Amino acid sequence: MACQLIYTKSALKDVRKLDIVAKRKIKKKIETYAQNPLGYAKKLTNSLLGDYRWRIGNYRMVFILDGQKIIILRVSHRREIYRR
Repeated sequence: MACQLIYTKSALKDVRKLDIVAKRKIKKKIETYAQNPLGYAKKLTNSLLGDYRWRIGNYRMVFILDGQKIIILRVSHRREIYRR
């Protein structure tokens, strides 16, 4: 069963900045990853950013898991996401 996806304001802002090709790729991967979120996730060592991350090509999606809800905190290029 797929989890419910919830985007924070900052995650929506990040997604709006991406080009259309990256948006499509990320959307497709999220649909797959939401079926088994922890099967594709990697636990983050710095919990200030979030609990887990998904790798989608050169992009990273940082999120927390709250029961059946996936709360997406940030979506950004791999060289930028951990700098914030």
